[in-house]
Amino acid sequence: MMAAYTLMHVLISLVGIVAGFIVVFGLFGSKRLNGWTALFLATTVATSVTGFGFPVAHLMPSHIIGIISLMVLTIAILARYTFRLAGAWRWVYVVGAVLAFYLNFFVLIVQLFRKVPALEALAPTQTEPPFVVAQVAALVMFIVFGVAGVIRFHPEAKAGS
Repeated sequence: MMAAYTLMHVLISLVGIVAGFIVVFGLFGSKRLNGWTALFLATTVATSVTGFGFPVAHLMPSHIIGIISLMVLTIAILARYTFRLAGAWRWVYVVGAVLAFYLNFFVLIVQLFRKVPALEALAPTQTEPPFVVAQVAALVMFIVFGVAGVIRFHPEAKAGS
């Protein structure tokens, strides 16, 4: 039963990551991509929520990331759907969406270094240079995504996108 739950959690997370890339690149062209955005937000919320379903005895770093992600996603969803990206809510949405995407991607890197034998051999404690380089590279990439998204995402300029 737990293997099926884990598979579902991983698949939801991967769908969120793929949708996240599509949404972020849409931001660069001021495209709302309504369907992709809804899929990204829903699967990223579901990833965080299902992360709490694994049996553990205490609060773990993954739970803290999940809590932060859900708080950020709540703000991004409000900015997008309640406040309709008006005024400052545009950049609040972009920053929130990119940050939630980054947190999901951060966990992906952690899990890859835990579950893929070749990567685990390179960084068995996840403090070794290959792991640190991967995480720093991801952080830099998402900072660039966020800055570019804030600068370029102006959906009012592209009605119907």
